[in-house]
Amino acid sequence: MTAEALLQRAQEWLSQPLFTVADKAISVSNLLVVMVFLAAVWWVASLLERSMLRIAKRRSHEPGVQASVHMLSRLTRYGIWVIGTFVGLNYLGIDLSNVALLGSAFAVGLGFGLQNIFSNFAAGIIILLERSLKVGDFVELESGVRGHVREIAMRYTRVTTNDALDVLVPNSEFINGHVASWTFDSSSRRVHVPFGVAYGTPKEKVRDAALAAALQVPGVLNTETQKSVVWLQNYGDNSVNYELVVWADRELTTHPGGTHAKLMWALDDELNKAGIEIPFPQRDLHWRSGTLPVQISRQPRQSSGQPSAPPSAPPSNQASNQASKRPPGQFDP
Repeated sequence: MTAEALLQRAQEWLSQPLFTVADKAISVSNLLVVMVFLAAVWWVASLLERSMLRIAKRRSHEPGVQASVHMLSRLTRYGIWVIGTFVGLNYLGIDLSNVALLGSAFAVGLGFGLQNIFSNFAAGIIILLERSLKVGDFVELESGVRGHVREIAMRYTRVTTNDALDVLVPNSEFINGHVASWTFDSSSRRVHVPFGVAYGTPKEKVRDAALAAALQVPGVLNTETQKSVVWLQNYGDNSVNYELVVWADRELTTHPGGTHAKLMWALDDELNKAGIEIPFPQRDLHWRSGTLPVQISRQPRQSSGQPSAPPSAPPSNQASNQASKRPPGQFDP
């Protein structure tokens, strides 16, 4: 068989109709053309999105600008996909004005368990249009996930924690659940650091030491409207409890664990420098019955040029017996 015969047979096979849509025969060649066209459309859309993001990162490092470019590039990508799909289906002869056909296709898809996929896709579109969630925001979800929003995709949103752990969260969780955004409308937030000191410490001394500690941490704001303050919270069992309240910039706000550690470190340094005692738990023991022999001995201080006093001898058995015979509550001075 010659090459011309093989070519003719291949043309006949490609032009052979497979099925009919709206009185138009669909052949293998039609399907191949549409598949190649859709693949090219999807590739061009992805390339355009990556190029827009690359240009935005190169020209501006502002989180707001990058978030806007991400939203625009993602919507552009979806728009090119939709237009390319419509053109490809129209080439095959499928009348897109037939709402019943599209409705039945969606009904079949939803009936086969695509409800979650469709809801996540719709939630992603709503998030991009409302801009209630932007790339670069620091969020905290009901599930306890806390981190930066790195990508808003068709089905999920990628959240990267401060431990460099990527968590893929379904888009519908941001629509149906409660989300705490730490950087939604402002780049600064207030941070609370509780601590306690021993009873009897002057309040002014504690305040000065805590404010000095706040000034030692880079990123703590100190303006007329955003000043660090010290609150006396309550009187605890073993300490007087205070709280250092500071305004932190975006870098400190988006790293709450490290920010708390930095403030505690500086606070410990300033309290030690000021000679302020940090208390430890104490308990009073009340002896209600029985006997408890107690002996208190005082070691005289060793002065210069004088030998130290020899250690006292342990109590004799007779003294111990006499102490045990005394009524409860009476001890040796």
